[in-house]
Amino acid sequence: MPLRQELLSQLPSVDELLKSEHGRIWLEGFPRPYVLRAIRETIDLWRKEILAGTIKEIIIEEMVPEIGIRIERLSSPSLRPLINATGVVIHTNLGRAVLSRRVTENIVKIATSYSNLEYDLSEGRRGKRYSHVKRLLRDLTGAEDGFVVNNNAAAVFLCLNTLARGREVIVSRGELIEIGGSFRIPDVMANSGAILVEVGTTNKTHLYDYERAINENTALILKVHQSNYRIQGFTEDVSIEELVRLGHGRGIPVMHDLGSGCLIDLKPFGIHSEPSVKNILKSGVDLVTFSGDKLLGGPQAGLIIGKKEIIENIQKNPLTRAVRIDKLTLSALEMTLFEYLDEERAIKDIPTLRMLFEDPSKIKERAKKIYNMLKRGLKDAEIELIQDISRAGGGSLPEVDFPTHAVSIKPVSIPIKIFEERLRNGNPAVIIRVKDDRAIIDARTVQQREIPLLVSSIKAALT
Repeated sequence: MPLRQELLSQLPSVDELLKSEHGRIWLEGFPRPYVLRAIRETIDLWRKEILAGTIKEIIIEEMVPEIGIRIERLSSPSLRPLINATGVVIHTNLGRAVLSRRVTENIVKIATSYSNLEYDLSEGRRGKRYSHVKRLLRDLTGAEDGFVVNNNAAAVFLCLNTLARGREVIVSRGELIEIGGSFRIPDVMANSGAILVEVGTTNKTHLYDYERAINENTALILKVHQSNYRIQGFTEDVSIEELVRLGHGRGIPVMHDLGSGCLIDLKPFGIHSEPSVKNILKSGVDLVTFSGDKLLGGPQAGLIIGKKEIIENIQKNPLTRAVRIDKLTLSALEMTLFEYLDEERAIKDIPTLRMLFEDPSKIKERAKKIYNMLKRGLKDAEIELIQDISRAGGGSLPEVDFPTHAVSIKPVSIPIKIFEERLRNGNPAVIIRVKDDRAIIDARTVQQREIPLLVSSIKAALT
């Protein structure tokens, strides 16, 4: 006990550390509240370890680096870039779509200046923020009108609240989907004030199911695209063209929630299950909603396009202000839409499309580079160059396999769980897949500029 009391008395005070040369450097480079907090936390930790008998000597030079590490952690933004080595292109947990260079440059320009967000330059008076994307949405999709809210769930909610509050909306049971974060279509509908009318069964819905459900309180027919799952086998559903004919014949608007939302035809890439927004609109549907940060490859947003009269009615809903997008999202979306004016260029320049449809030989080149750099001087792991499968992710193209090339790593001296944890907590953080006790580094989602950092992080995690 006397030794412990002596050690406790030797602990430096907060003021003593603040006035030291190290304290001066910390205060010059970091916020004072975090410097104070880091010093106090470190002293408290050392005090506990002294009482536990694990510290036998007070060495200030050992305490200083601990304080420095704590200060840096406290002063670093929680939201930070990382390396996605999972092969999942639209990874919901990792921020979904990566934005293109032109888009990020435009965000910086708008963010660092005033802008005409809600100012009509030609008229010299107040304008509307949605005017910046209306023309592009019309030109790219053929819609009469369109505007944007902060995500697709909000888009669906706003449309239902405007068109069907207190009235019935007909939906097939096979389309009552759940999206990320446990948000379910029935829950969104209930909170919008619309009354859900389920028709058909899980695997089969016929046109007559919709016909029988229509009554004087029917406000809308809603079709929900199965963007994040597929029902296969003994199935049948009703096409959007048939629903449009039925709805318009009865004077009822028809809405199609596409979910992912793709502006290009994917059939040339062998994908026939994902309709393009433009083709859906050709059916005569009244409203289409879809996401901005999935297959579109832009920022998080919910796009609403369709008949002008209905769009204008939705925009008058007071809830529109609660779910509107800000200038940075708008600047990102506008430039993303501009990319689509040249479809060939869009496929090359929009990272989501480029990664999904990249020539496998180029992915193999990156995988080989990672493999070769890792092999040099590495003795603590078994490394292989393998072929594997990537996924689109983000609730998009669930049935599509994307052949890829990856590096498989099996640590020799540490468990795979520890290796994965070290990568995840490194700087930069590296997120991988684990399969059969091996780390899979999928080169599809690793950018060329990230390779040196990735290799350094892997080597550090193995030692």
